[in-house]
Amino acid sequence: MDYRSPLAKVRGLGSAKTGTSHWWMQRVSAVALIPLSYWLMTFLTLSFHAPYQAMVAWLIAPVNTVCIIAWILAAFYHAALGLQVVIEDYVAAEGIKIIAVWTVNISFFMLVLAALVSVFRILMIG
Repeated sequence: MDYRSPLAKVRGLGSAKTGTSHWWMQRVSAVALIPLSYWLMTFLTLSFHAPYQAMVAWLIAPVNTVCIIAWILAAFYHAALGLQVVIEDYVAAEGIKIIAVWTVNISFFMLVLAALVSVFRILMIG
C-alpha cells in the first residue's frame, strides 16, 4: 500500500524539471532570428549575385559581421533546442534519448564552429 500523495509520487519526474527555461529560450531565439534573418538574406543575395570583393567588403563592416555571427549562434541554438524537444517527445528508451540529445548538441556545436571559422576566414582574407 502506497501512502504518498500524488504530488509526492511525481516530484522530480516528468517535464517539470527544466521545461520552462527551455521553452523560453526557444521563443527568445525565434524572436531574435526574425530581424537577424534580414542580414542572412542580404548576405546570401550578395554571395549569389555580387562579386566576391563586394561580398567581403559588406561582411567586413562591424555591424554586418556581428549580425551574421549572432544569426549563426541563434539559428544553431534554436535548431538544437527544437531537435531536443523532438527527441524527448518521441524516443521512449531513456539511454537512447540521452545519447541522441548529446549527439545533436555536439553536432550543432561542431557546425557552429565550422560556420564561425568560415566567417573569420573570410574576414582575414578580405
